[in-house]
Amino acid sequence: MDRRVKPGDDAVFSMDANMTEYYDSLETRSADEREAAHFEALPAQIALAKADAPALARLLAHIDPEAVTGRAALARLPVTRKSELIDAQQADPPFASLISTPKGELRRVFASPGPIYDPEGWDNDWWRIARALYAAGFRRGDLMHNCFSYHFTPGGVMFETGAHALGCPVFPAGVGNTDSQAKAIADLRPAGYGGTPSFLKIILERAEEMGLPHSSLTKACVSGEALLPPLRQSLKDLGVDVTQCYASADLGLIAYETRAREGLVVDEGVMVEIVRPGTGDPVPDGEVGEVVVTSFNQDYPLIRFATGDLSAVLPGASPCGRTNMRLKGWMGRADQTTKIKGMFVHPRQIAEVAKRHPEVIRARLVVEKDGENDRLILNVESTATGLEAALKDSFQSLCKLKTEVVFHAPGGLPNDGIVIQDKRA
Repeated sequence: MDRRVKPGDDAVFSMDANMTEYYDSLETRSADEREAAHFEALPAQIALAKADAPALARLLAHIDPEAVTGRAALARLPVTRKSELIDAQQADPPFASLISTPKGELRRVFASPGPIYDPEGWDNDWWRIARALYAAGFRRGDLMHNCFSYHFTPGGVMFETGAHALGCPVFPAGVGNTDSQAKAIADLRPAGYGGTPSFLKIILERAEEMGLPHSSLTKACVSGEALLPPLRQSLKDLGVDVTQCYASADLGLIAYETRAREGLVVDEGVMVEIVRPGTGDPVPDGEVGEVVVTSFNQDYPLIRFATGDLSAVLPGASPCGRTNMRLKGWMGRADQTTKIKGMFVHPRQIAEVAKRHPEVIRARLVVEKDGENDRLILNVESTATGLEAALKDSFQSLCKLKTEVVFHAPGGLPNDGIVIQDKRA
């Protein structure tokens, strides 16, 4: 099996183009060119998964790879959920038979909290972080002060290999030791930082308390936690221009911020869908849903991998000139499973209730306390009348519980991706 089939393989990379705005020509190709490249490569990726990853072979057994030639066909493929990885890996250690490269041929193995075991292959910039660093302003020769952990989890290595792909040296600072971090910045004068934004703020404020200079550090690419506007402004006041990226140990880079600061541009090495939580059904652009990613990684060929994160598509292209889909950023967690009266209720069950009644546009279950009892309210968007009894019957049939039903006009429910809102706390 050829492991080198990737979308846009014939692109010319501009690794040493210090005066160019874009990492490569893939970032500015038309949407049609991008879709064509992805769906030219996708059948081979699915065939690779079926041939070399036993769990994916079982999951995709009925799928003809050559028939997956568009978004509608992709949306019919089954979803693999990150929330199920812990149990799957415990039952079939260490990788739940989802990787296509034998364990003995990997470069490294990591453990994320859970634990979830993550492979790393031998490709240059295996996690594809270089693109995010380039968008953050890193160029060949810039020393990066890397404060992601090198222990157990892959964050440190992800950013280090991305920096090396750009020709940037790295100081492997890791986490903790704030005074030593501040001293190293004063001595080594790094150009940029990789790590969480809150730790960067701690280091720089400590440097000022110690009277140590940090003016060399003017840019940062951060991840791992929310970058809220007050924190971004605080870092800017300390002299650092910060961009963020969205990445995971399973998928590598998913999306990244550019100097435009308008959403996160999806990476060229993945395909992203936004689906209704608990399902694999794509939602309209702009509606909040779960981020589902298809990766072209040859060692870990995850097809329709549900991340458990909520986001939404921003309309149009970025003002920076990059043309790929943009995400609004991290907007919460999609796993909203709730225990009610001893029964677990899942978002997919609420979606199934809505599917049984085509007149329903969206549905949202609210759980409240009514004295000592739980009160369930199924909120639905619909213009139809006479549905209340049928919806109650469908809900009781699928969830084994009784609910009230409240109707809303189309657009009347919040666009926040929440399918089950537990207000009992």
